[in-house]
Amino acid sequence: MYQEEYRRWLEADLIDCDLRTELQSIADDDEAIRERFAVSLQFGTAGLRGTLGAGTNRMNIWVVRQATQGVADWVKTQGGTQTVAVSYDSRLKGYTFAREAAGVLAANGINVVIYDELMPVPALSFATRYYHCNAGIMVTASHNPAVYNGYKAYGPDGCQMTDDAAAVVYEQIQKTDVLTGAKYMSFAEGVNKGIIRFVEDDCKQALYEAIESRQVRPGLAKTAGLKLVYSPLNGTGLVPVTHVLKDIGITDITIVPEQEYPNGYFTTCPYPNPEIFEALRKGLELAKEVGADLMLATDPDADRVGIAMKCPDGSYELVSGNEVGVLLLDYICAGRIEKGTMPENPVAVMSIVSTPLADKVAEHYGVELRHTLTGFKWIGDQIAKLEEKGEEERFIFGFEESYGYLAGSYVRDKDAIIGAMLICEMAAYYRSIGSSVKQRLEEIYAEYGRYLNKVDSFEFPGLSGMDKMSGIMSGLRSEPPAEIAGHAVTAVRDYQKPEETGLPKANVLIYDLEGGSTVVVRPSGTEPKIKTYFTTKGADLAEAEKRKEELANALKPLFS
Repeated sequence: MYQEEYRRWLEADLIDCDLRTELQSIADDDEAIRERFAVSLQFGTAGLRGTLGAGTNRMNIWVVRQATQGVADWVKTQGGTQTVAVSYDSRLKGYTFAREAAGVLAANGINVVIYDELMPVPALSFATRYYHCNAGIMVTASHNPAVYNGYKAYGPDGCQMTDDAAAVVYEQIQKTDVLTGAKYMSFAEGVNKGIIRFVEDDCKQALYEAIESRQVRPGLAKTAGLKLVYSPLNGTGLVPVTHVLKDIGITDITIVPEQEYPNGYFTTCPYPNPEIFEALRKGLELAKEVGADLMLATDPDADRVGIAMKCPDGSYELVSGNEVGVLLLDYICAGRIEKGTMPENPVAVMSIVSTPLADKVAEHYGVELRHTLTGFKWIGDQIAKLEEKGEEERFIFGFEESYGYLAGSYVRDKDAIIGAMLICEMAAYYRSIGSSVKQRLEEIYAEYGRYLNKVDSFEFPGLSGMDKMSGIMSGLRSEPPAEIAGHAVTAVRDYQKPEETGLPKANVLIYDLEGGSTVVVRPSGTEPKIKTYFTTKGADLAEAEKRKEELANALKPLFS
């Protein structure tokens, strides 16, 4: 079967010469052919993601057209404006895929608003809402290596597509022949007919205004003298992040030169993820050289932001997503109370795998902290619930441990632009009072206890990887551990049982252990890996780290 599909592709007019060259090069390699054609990329709530190349199990023009036909079929059942917003980041083929998607939508009689330059995820979410679109499409593979590209689909609220909508789209995709099934009109024809138009400056400016309106202490950054090193990691962050920072008064910004401009090969950081040290290496070297107060990096689609803070001895320390989330929650609460801008009954939201230290901070400030499933759409869903009641201003902050932050209801996905603005404003504030981000973090730990949050990942590559992951999760459910590293399991929360958790069904297990530690086991929704999240607490960092290592070592055999 896969050999037949391979031959069909080989004989087709594939347009993209890279695909034909690749297909010809694997003519005698059955395993390579099987890997590309035996299965298709799965479309889900996270859209599509895969390595670039030829075949149904790769990201290419034809898979993008097929997926977009599925989106178009869904949009045509929705009424409304019959409009879809489209954006793309710096990834290889991103510009091409975005135009191909626009061409399919246009051929289906659906209006398209597309950015005339690469723009990040939050800009796509904003445009979807601004133009009252039925859907949005963002061509990106987020922080994956350069060989990947992907396709995120958004609903009319600017959130990533719901399970129900994604299921309908997937059903339509399965009915669409990958090579011949999608309707198509050239991008130029769509523009000439007025079906495809470009996002205008008023939308771009409205996004900046919405972000800047969420300053906690407006005007403070102008006089604080913050010295910043920033890396867009060769992605989309350069223009919007520096625009907003300069607007609020942060002008001493040194950009990492090798990572300044869009480059889908990511030559200086093969894994362009601000969660990892290697991606920040160039920025850290430059920060030491210029004596920056803060080093900041955004991922290619600028929905995640990571930082390194300056320590008293002049060294720089990476700050985890949980720590930044807690710092921002603390800063926003204290600042808004001080300025008299805290709403009545304020609400913050975080994912279930994020740090319980945030619960302590929220409780201190009298903020309701809601817990959601992993995935920022669930935080967006909480904003939507407030919006339905006309209470969206109650939402002050949302975060998840994987470096995603949002303050305000103007978009419904994580936003590294506002994340960067608030982090820099926070650092500027602490600098202005003779303190620092590092000092405030230590004060928080001194007040609430030394929490440690770490994530380990176990990869399961290849066609059998998903089956292995499924088997591991089934085994944990059928034979749940009674103890981990000598610590008795006092409670198990299985999110496959919504009647027990009060949240939608999800493939997540959480183990509460004697002594207060927790372990979360969750398969990734976008990559062939299982993640384990550890929360430990100790009298100091060394004790918390020792407990984490004991738990991690005890779990490793389960994932081998």
